[in-house]
Amino acid sequence: MGHWFHQNVVEPGKLPMLLALFSFVVCFLLTRTVTRLIRAGRGPFRNVAPGGMHIHHVVPGVILTVIGGFGAVSTGTRGLTPAVFAVVFGVGAGLVLDEFALILHLDDVYWTEQGRQSVEVVVMAAALAGLALGGFAPLGVDSLSVEQRQDRVTAIVTLVVNCLFAIVTFLKGKPRLGLIGVLIPLVALIGAVRLGRPGSPWAKRFYRTRPRARARATLRAYHHDARWAGPRRTFQNWLGGAPDPPPPALPR
Repeated sequence: MGHWFHQNVVEPGKLPMLLALFSFVVCFLLTRTVTRLIRAGRGPFRNVAPGGMHIHHVVPGVILTVIGGFGAVSTGTRGLTPAVFAVVFGVGAGLVLDEFALILHLDDVYWTEQGRQSVEVVVMAAALAGLALGGFAPLGVDSLSVEQRQDRVTAIVTLVVNCLFAIVTFLKGKPRLGLIGVLIPLVALIGAVRLGRPGSPWAKRFYRTRPRARARATLRAYHHDARWAGPRRTFQNWLGGAPDPPPPALPR
């Protein structure tokens, strides 16, 4: 195990990446645990509110991310210092992305339905970092042979084609497939050739005069959401906590 770890992680300079991913995941899990305890009024933890102003943990997260990021890019990939900066960056990123929904909406939506977006982004970021750690290069560069990499035309064409697949996938309203497709071109290809989701930029542009395509896209999105919405909500509730119920509607 030690030989494999040194050969596949330490020698290629992947140790900082591994430490950043590990600290990112651990920080997110610990942060969610603490916030859930605060929400339930259990344990010694309380919100930080000097002078009555609630300081969200995205604030120290931004500071740590900046310190860790600048430190990491200036110290290489080997040695103790890059490892320390990688951990600092991972902790900061975990704190920031745990409140991604607050940044997106510019509102305290942590325990609302919109707050689920933070959990989705964290899971996606961890998955992408894991793929990158496993050797997947952006836009399929890792799939090129040595001879193909030396042929600039082949390399450029491969990058452009894979990039187009990823862009089309995004335009079809499939951000998860698009992000993963940046690292795994086959995923982007699948997302690009399948029907776009209704309401996506692709559907608005190309399905306006194609009622059958619109109907198929709507039906496919309905079946997909019906199949996966429940398990996805269950997983999000387990990982990040269930959102607060919406306030009752005021009588008119």
